[in-house]
Amino acid sequence: MDKLKCPSFFKCRGKEKVTASSENFHVGENDENQDRGNWSKKSDYLLSMVGYAVGLGNVWRFPYLTYNNGGGAFLIPYAIMLALAGLPLFFLECSLGQFASLGPVSVWRILPLFQGVGITMVLISIFVTIYYNVIIAYSLFYMFASFQSELPWKNCSVWADDNCSRSPIVTHCNVSITMGDIIRVNKSWLSTHNLTCINGSEAYQPGQLPSEQYWNKVALQRSSGMDETGVIVWYLALCLLLAWLIVGAALFKGIKSSGKVVYFTAIFPYVVLLILLIRGATLEGASKGISYYIGAQSNFTKLREAEVWKDAATQIFYSLSVAWGGLVALSSYNKFNNNCFSDAIVVCLTNCLTSVFAGFAIFSILGHMAHISGKEVSQVVKSGFDLAFIAYPEALAQLPGGPFWSILFFFMLLTLGLDSQFASIETITTTIQDLFPKVMKKMRVPITLGCCLVLFLLGLVCVTQAGIYWVHLIDHFCAGWGILIAAILEIIGIIWIYGGNRFIEDIEMMIGAKRWIFWLWWRACWFVITPLLLIAILIWSLVKFHRPNYAKIPYPDWGVALGWCMIIFCIIWIPIMAVVKIIQAEGTIFQRIVSCCRPASNWGPYLERHRGERYKDMIDPKKETDHEIPTVSGSRKPE
Repeated sequence: MDKLKCPSFFKCRGKEKVTASSENFHVGENDENQDRGNWSKKSDYLLSMVGYAVGLGNVWRFPYLTYNNGGGAFLIPYAIMLALAGLPLFFLECSLGQFASLGPVSVWRILPLFQGVGITMVLISIFVTIYYNVIIAYSLFYMFASFQSELPWKNCSVWADDNCSRSPIVTHCNVSITMGDIIRVNKSWLSTHNLTCINGSEAYQPGQLPSEQYWNKVALQRSSGMDETGVIVWYLALCLLLAWLIVGAALFKGIKSSGKVVYFTAIFPYVVLLILLIRGATLEGASKGISYYIGAQSNFTKLREAEVWKDAATQIFYSLSVAWGGLVALSSYNKFNNNCFSDAIVVCLTNCLTSVFAGFAIFSILGHMAHISGKEVSQVVKSGFDLAFIAYPEALAQLPGGPFWSILFFFMLLTLGLDSQFASIETITTTIQDLFPKVMKKMRVPITLGCCLVLFLLGLVCVTQAGIYWVHLIDHFCAGWGILIAAILEIIGIIWIYGGNRFIEDIEMMIGAKRWIFWLWWRACWFVITPLLLIAILIWSLVKFHRPNYAKIPYPDWGVALGWCMIIFCIIWIPIMAVVKIIQAEGTIFQRIVSCCRPASNWGPYLERHRGERYKDMIDPKKETDHEIPTVSGSRKPE
């Protein structure tokens, strides 16, 4: 129902008046949608979307992929995959959420048979949210540890063992004993008997960097495997609690509060990246690192390898955060006539350019590290956790004023992670709001904080001494092909079953009519190119699937089985909800399936003023219905 005329300090719901400060404080007086609320400003939404899309992967995965896949040549498949897979899916999800003003589960009123797809998205987001905040906790720990005159991982300290060294370690050598005999001994025998190696007889092995041992022995207190859980690492547990308190404080008023926090958390990483790039460019060896990154002579022959194209498509897909439910949730708070097309272009380009820009900042300092250690850049470059918590801290420890640069870097990782976490929690609370709107209006704060508390408790297993194995397990199974399945079904359901042309008409109700040539590209991608690419990536992922391991330590059978159980639990709701919907329908089995493949009678624009002729008979979206039969014109009438 549209907003009725009443004093500015009241919100009206039929005959009921509710003060703005009592129960619906997350809705502003000038909001178009007085039930769910809207973004206070367009910039709140854009920065939230940029913060959600731009995450840790832009800093610790993309630069490594570029270096490993032909340098600058990798940008060609990366740009192509953005145009063919990333942007079409991103635009589709933004349009879907904005059109219906509903979250990732309730929005499947568009196709009731596929409601399980929305549930799968939310469940995977929950699993990922659990371990993602643990990574934020790691960043907090390292940031706090950097507040010292000298970084604690600069040198091998009391926590280090005999393998801690920046230079190769002698493992065996020849020694001369009495009577001129020469024997070969290992390093422990050598140190015990206080003997000296014969020159040129030494055998070496690489030493473990102080930063690597600090990460394993101090930060994680890592056990020997997943079987050895150990105790909760108390300082990581406190950092995890602090991370959840920050998230809860930022989201206690929903988008009204998080939309303000992102002005800092979304912009600050760019300031830090710029500072790190300027500092890195002034260091010796920086040019060598950057030339490795972009390829002094880009290796275009790499483009013949299927692995390069798969890496480009996978990076685009996961970097833009499509099919996680967050894009639908955040876009559902837009005003109906917001130009979601231009938003999608701006956010996608910003995300990709950020990845490229971050690579220069990372590789300039890694080039300096290689220079001072006398190694090749290829010997120091790493990806993922090894880049963020071993290689880069090691490089920062060698800089003058290392603690200052370390604080900046880990604070940047903190803000990058928080943005993505805000959107993930908003996905969960938006789903709850759509399912229980009256409860959410009255109890938004306790429900939001309750979600944070439950997820904190579930995340405690990830801050035990075996915690890193759990983090990697969840990431390996839940953040992989389960999302690909959801994305494929999403685009098939909306474009092939609901109807791509009908969906385009829905979009034009929001952004205005466009010439047919405008939609030519989007039709080609939505109908054919994008689903085929996603199916190809899914098949490749399944063919190339391997048992997880961390630091070359294999996971036990029960751990692998648990990983499969987690992802099966997420995707099994797709067939379950399909069966439930079919059982609830009436008629023959064929009639029931057809009925469930039609939009619900309460599907359409949330506010009556936006429905026009196409949705004039639409039922109030606040009412739940099971099965509806659409008329030929597209309006809905209940059975």
